[in-house]
Amino acid sequence: MDNDEQPAGSDTVEPAETPGFKRLEFPIMGIFGLLLLQALVSASDFLVPVITAVLGYFVLNRPRRWLGQAGVPPVLSAALFTVLLAVIIVILLVQLSSPAAQFIEDLPSLMEEIKQKLTASGGALEAINDAADAAEEIMADQDADTVAVEVVSNTGVAATIFSMAPGFLSRIAFALLLLFFLVASGDMFLTKTVQSFNRFSDKRRAVEVLYAVEDRLGYYLGGITIINAGLGVAIAIAMHLWGLPNALVFGFTAFGLNFVPFLGGLMGASIAAAVAFVSLDGTWAAAGVFATYVLLTSIEGQLITPLVISRRMRLNTTVVFLSVAFFAWIWSVMGMVIALPILIVIKIVCDETGTLQTFTRFIGDEEDARSDKNA
Repeated sequence: MDNDEQPAGSDTVEPAETPGFKRLEFPIMGIFGLLLLQALVSASDFLVPVITAVLGYFVLNRPRRWLGQAGVPPVLSAALFTVLLAVIIVILLVQLSSPAAQFIEDLPSLMEEIKQKLTASGGALEAINDAADAAEEIMADQDADTVAVEVVSNTGVAATIFSMAPGFLSRIAFALLLLFFLVASGDMFLTKTVQSFNRFSDKRRAVEVLYAVEDRLGYYLGGITIINAGLGVAIAIAMHLWGLPNALVFGFTAFGLNFVPFLGGLMGASIAAAVAFVSLDGTWAAAGVFATYVLLTSIEGQLITPLVISRRMRLNTTVVFLSVAFFAWIWSVMGMVIALPILIVIKIVCDETGTLQTFTRFIGDEEDARSDKNA
């Protein structure tokens, strides 16, 4: 009898499980998660431009292929794309630098004027201030023997923000340079990804997933950019009609902030209302500016974007909010901007991978789930 044969009726010997390893599995996963989170926070200055460049690569890879079919080499296409992006960024910085610097310089006086108008109105804020002053007097009487030390700082808001400019510009330059090398490499990363699989079916599936990411991410980001540009123009015109100073700045601000889901429109409306409260000298004017801003962003979010963006790109609102909050926590403002594109890539990969359909139904919205059931 061969060694590979077993007697009839004999039980198959299953490999013994190791209880000790299963007890350590969850602690190891927890430690790995904590270390990964710390790495994401510590390496934010490096990871944010890298992820931005990779997202840009997926968006520009299809246009690069179109130019390649016309005989344009990848290096020339990469140079064309990066130079065009650099010119757009420089134009935006030049156009916005003077108004933004003036707004930042006037921000302390603006906040002080808002405070004075609110306290002068005899409303609840004045009562709160009176209560705070009374509490300070009581504490001062109790701590009369304490030596008071006043710390004077010459660092203002404008100086703090402008001190961050070199690091911000260096990250932009790094992202553009990395984007150039990624686009200039052509389909090298696609080829390397395909070569990493052994079976032909896996190779074909990898190509399908990468093509889907390129098509749908490029379609989404391109459509959102055009929509946000139209929203910026509409808000700039509306703020000009209300009589706000530097209405063009509000248009550019709306364009940039609208890439941040939920919080972007609210932040822009609050800034516009604060400026209107001071410059237009009226509570009702500030409320009208706020309502106009919110109305325009609501029309964009509820009517225009759903018509332009594919239904398959819709996401669970709660998941989107948590993603924006998480990336804002670890990567600040830029994290809020790239949070949604990262979630879009995850959803595309899940849509194209059969084993992750449960997860893609979780991050998709209700209409997405119903369409999957009817499919």
